[in-house]
Amino acid sequence: MAGLVNNLLILFLVFQNSCLGYRSPLSVFKRYKDTTRSLSNECLGNNRPVIPLGLTDFALDIRMPGVTPKQSDTYLCMSLRLPVDEEAYVVDFKPHASMDTVHHMLLFGCNMPSSTENYWDCDEGTCTDKSNILYAWARNAPPTKLPSGVGFKVGGKTGSKYFVLQVHYGDISAFRDNHKDCSGVTLHLTHQKQPLIAGMYLMMSVNTVIPPGEKVVDADIACHYKRYPMHLFAYRVHTHRLGKVVSGYRVRDGQWTLIGRQSPQLPQAFYPVEQPVDVSFGDILAARCVFSGEGRMTETHIGGTASDEMCNFYIMYYMEAKHAVSYMTCTQNVNPEMFINIPQEANIPISVKPDMIMMTRGHHEENKNAAKSSLLQQPKREEEEVLDQDFHMEEAVDWPGINIKLGQVSGLALDPEYNLVIFHRGDHVWDENSFDSRFVYQQRGLGPIEQNTILVIDPSNAAVLHSTGKNLFYLPHGLSIDKDGYYWVTDVALHQVFKLGAHDKAPLLTLGMALQPGNDKNHFCQPTDVAVDPITGTIYVSDGYCNSRIVQFSPNGMFIMQWGEETSSGTPKSGQFLIPHSLALIPDFAQLCVADRENGRIQCFRLETGEFTKEIKHKSFGRELFAVSYVPGGLLFAVNGKPYPGDVEPVQGFVMNFSTGEIIDTFVPVRKNFEMPHDIVASEDKTVYVGDAHARTVWKFVSSEKMEHRSVKKAGIEVQEIKEAETIVEARLKNNPVSSDALKKQEKQHLVQQANTGVSFVLITTLLIIPIVVLLAIAVFIRWRKTMVYGADADHKLDSGSGRILGRFRGKGTAGLNLGNFFASRKGYSRKGFDRLSTEGSDQEKDEDDGTDSEEEYSAPPPPPVTSSS
Repeated sequence: MAGLVNNLLILFLVFQNSCLGYRSPLSVFKRYKDTTRSLSNECLGNNRPVIPLGLTDFALDIRMPGVTPKQSDTYLCMSLRLPVDEEAYVVDFKPHASMDTVHHMLLFGCNMPSSTENYWDCDEGTCTDKSNILYAWARNAPPTKLPSGVGFKVGGKTGSKYFVLQVHYGDISAFRDNHKDCSGVTLHLTHQKQPLIAGMYLMMSVNTVIPPGEKVVDADIACHYKRYPMHLFAYRVHTHRLGKVVSGYRVRDGQWTLIGRQSPQLPQAFYPVEQPVDVSFGDILAARCVFSGEGRMTETHIGGTASDEMCNFYIMYYMEAKHAVSYMTCTQNVNPEMFINIPQEANIPISVKPDMIMMTRGHHEENKNAAKSSLLQQPKREEEEVLDQDFHMEEAVDWPGINIKLGQVSGLALDPEYNLVIFHRGDHVWDENSFDSRFVYQQRGLGPIEQNTILVIDPSNAAVLHSTGKNLFYLPHGLSIDKDGYYWVTDVALHQVFKLGAHDKAPLLTLGMALQPGNDKNHFCQPTDVAVDPITGTIYVSDGYCNSRIVQFSPNGMFIMQWGEETSSGTPKSGQFLIPHSLALIPDFAQLCVADRENGRIQCFRLETGEFTKEIKHKSFGRELFAVSYVPGGLLFAVNGKPYPGDVEPVQGFVMNFSTGEIIDTFVPVRKNFEMPHDIVASEDKTVYVGDAHARTVWKFVSSEKMEHRSVKKAGIEVQEIKEAETIVEARLKNNPVSSDALKKQEKQHLVQQANTGVSFVLITTLLIIPIVVLLAIAVFIRWRKTMVYGADADHKLDSGSGRILGRFRGKGTAGLNLGNFFASRKGYSRKGFDRLSTEGSDQEKDEDDGTDSEEEYSAPPPPPVTSSS
């Protein structure tokens, strides 16, 4: 009986412990973000800080008493005495703050605060005695609930008597309206004695210097552990803007065991340790922060302001009550040489998309089916079955455009002269301070970008031919150019769409209301891209980061219609978007394709009606697809986003057949690396440009081969003249009539190629005929021998006895010889290309003698039915 009770208790503890197991940082962020919004400016708990929760439990609401910081990087503190004298245990932390106003919060426990005022400047200190960190919060982190049976001990003879809340207000632009802030945290406490006592171990670098422009800077911390065993159950990372990844390890006998690894640019919550880690006397605790000084003009030091840096790795642990220590720190590196052996993962940045993570809509909701590849296949046309767009994209390594000094590159386009046009953000950056929770731009005080944001580049030598766009935009995003050479751009800060002449200083047409987000006929909310129909002049706008729709306007800007809706939970359906990020007009097929960014797919719609036509989605896209571009003739180009932690799909470019969705080629740059490829544009000669917002550069790619006829290529024949073939291919893809001259030229070319390759053809034919003759001779000989022996029963004996050898040569017809089946049964041979050599018999019948030859094995599967869920 006692064993049963113990087992039930263990199961209960395991179940309770699962409360800490967040599925992913981003999904937790989405679940919690609504709560942080609604509570961020309320002071409900200050009038009633103690809330009973039953006989033994109560909640304690610790809030700032309505403060208005007057300058950035202000640290304010307030204290609250524990309302009971006896021991209590903190088992849950629920924050009430928003990163729109608060940089971070720390909660300390101590016996004497530094001040008795209602609140005070933390420069005066937090506590007069030793203080213990109980909790930390930043970047809209969700609540933290401790495992069952674990709690931070307060009160009594040895526990803290006071809680001191420290709030760091970074950028105070949100307080221009002089509102009162009441950020804080609610604690759940219990009087029930907890068998395991929680504590905080803080690893912190104090002397790291990050040189300006330095791409990778490591900050290492390591200390010997000299206490009773502790068990680690959660971790938290913290840096400021330059931090890329922070990792913590236990090192025992030279073996590195991961405690936790995370990007400090994600919500800075306490995340569960992936596998249980215990730390014993003699172990070493080690941590590394990886920074980048790119974009900085001066050295960056460890400090308390937002322009400084920090390198912190927090560990939550528990110990047996009799040995418990509530707080420990490590601020040195006892053995720098040991970091030679740190796992390679510690220096691999975790990709974070700043123009998404900083949004409080939770656009990074994890999709359980994101790893599945799906493509709604369209029936192939006859010409598509015999054509193969076979070429490879390579970086033009001699193109100097990669060295142009740019801001964050947001948009690319080609003008009617095929010059490259770049839209960039100059000295403005989209980061966590750019917008509040209502998507209102917070940095208007900076004014518009003073640099020219639109650059016209010579595609051959990257010379700047012309520039414009000075003092017009705040945060550029999308760019397209219509057939008349007019620029169409979007600004996510202004929430507007503009039409500009190449040399105009003011917009010719403006859609949307400046700095006013919305979702009606006259407002946008961070619109991402524009496309203009070259035939009708109809305008299409993808809207956007905080709306999920495509909006259609007349050429003069009158609202016509809209379609699309926000993605619901589960598998995204057709017409649902999670950031429609980029548009590509497909005039050949009268369709509009949308890079549905956070759903990792391309959706296409009919121009006139907005009716869904198809989805293109591949596993190799990963979770995000940023941009798409179309080339007349049937080619679609796209770029994806960097993989999430644990994902394997690399960031790269794709070339696809528009009609089938098939990936023809993938490509990556040779110089530098893709960091956040934000837009892509391709020309009819298959020259491709990719603009990267993080790398602040533009790459040029060219095709190393041209399209070739599939039957010719597979015979190993090189095409000498390709222009005529390309003309026919393009005409067929467009359903245009093919000129007789082009056909004659192609036929003549084919005859010449056959003559040039006659020797190879004769050789191949000879090698094929010889085994066929031998096999036929053997078959005739066996039949003659059986006839001599069995007479009239020869046919029957042949099938039932040793004559079954012919079954190996038969196809699906009972009386035919099918070489495809024979070669397919031999290791190393493919049946492809031999099926039509069957001499006799019906292909509808299955060979009963050879069970390995089935219809299912070699028949192409029918296209899946189009359903409402894709």
